[in-house]
Amino acid sequence: MRISQIITSLFVALLVSLAVGVASGAYTNINEDPVSGTYYTGKVYVAETVFEPGTFFTGDKGTVTYKITNGNANTSIKLNHAIFRDSTFSLLSGNYDTTSTLGPLQTRPFTFSIVANGAAGDYYPTFSVSLYDSDLNHKTLLQIDNTPLELTVVDKPDAFTQGKKKTIDLQVANPRKNNVRNVILTATGAGITANPERIFIGDLAAAAKIPVNVSITPDQETTLILHLTYNNGDNPHDVTLEIPITFGHDKKQADPVMSNIQVTPEGMSYRVTGDVTNAGLETANAVMVTALPPAIPEDPYKTYVVQALKPDDFGSFEITFSTDGTVESVPVQISFKDNDGNIYTSVQDITVPNGRLAAVKDNGPPLVPIIAALVVVAIFVGGWYFYLRKKKQ
Repeated sequence: MRISQIITSLFVALLVSLAVGVASGAYTNINEDPVSGTYYTGKVYVAETVFEPGTFFTGDKGTVTYKITNGNANTSIKLNHAIFRDSTFSLLSGNYDTTSTLGPLQTRPFTFSIVANGAAGDYYPTFSVSLYDSDLNHKTLLQIDNTPLELTVVDKPDAFTQGKKKTIDLQVANPRKNNVRNVILTATGAGITANPERIFIGDLAAAAKIPVNVSITPDQETTLILHLTYNNGDNPHDVTLEIPITFGHDKKQADPVMSNIQVTPEGMSYRVTGDVTNAGLETANAVMVTALPPAIPEDPYKTYVVQALKPDDFGSFEITFSTDGTVESVPVQISFKDNDGNIYTSVQDITVPNGRLAAVKDNGPPLVPIIAALVVVAIFVGGWYFYLRKKKQ
């Protein structure tokens, strides 16, 4: 009885020791595949997962790469059947059905081509690979986000003028969580000349924004079409923005106004002096003042150049002209250029004295000398008459 009890106790102790050895072997024991001679352990893990693009649109094609690392310092492992599984992302390429060996501290990538079929949201596709004694399963967040790039107008003129170039300030922003590539902006529209017509922006990082300027010259009231194209991975996407182009007065543009006008007749001509004040919010360049028909500009100041006037700035002018003597007012033109070289004109009528009559009246021979001459003549005639009469007596 004692012998049997001793044998039983020894057998139980042997079983316990074997159980402990098996349990600890998952971390420390090294085993060998009797067929291939490849060693394997439990120190195998997915070191990195790379999605391209980083975030998908619905319908986008792309790739996912899993990088497996053998963390053992002295042993190789054997990998079998690397598989990608998910109902939302269809697999375009095949799974890995062959067996491969991964050396100590080595990393190997497994790449799958996929397409996103689901709606916007968060998904966790599964990657699995068979080891000699177990399976490695790994899940990583993969997002479908249908948020497009944003194309916004930062500043534009209040109104446009036919044949005049105006600049529109834009901003391109990427609200997505991944970078996009090959961003291109084109500007088109019936009767519109755009400069430039096509702007290559290139890559745009996640959460980044970039300013873009487009100058347009409209020949008619129309619609400006701004078309933004870009690639999410290798998948093309686009955004379109339409801006109505209507003609009118720009509230911000320069506005030269004449004041303190003085009209001085000079013979058959007139000399006009005054001030020009810029009442607008932009600089008026190359300001010039000249008289228009029926006035006839004459030297020395046929046209007066005031130069550039900043907002609220003023400058003096002087012009000379003649008329046919029948007009009571003359149109005077102010012209200037904006920063793009567009020419703007405005006309203001000024009152002139009654033509030639006023000129003669103001500039004719003085009355005092005429009267004095008449008196002298009268005295001479009277004296001569008195002399002749006395002589006859």
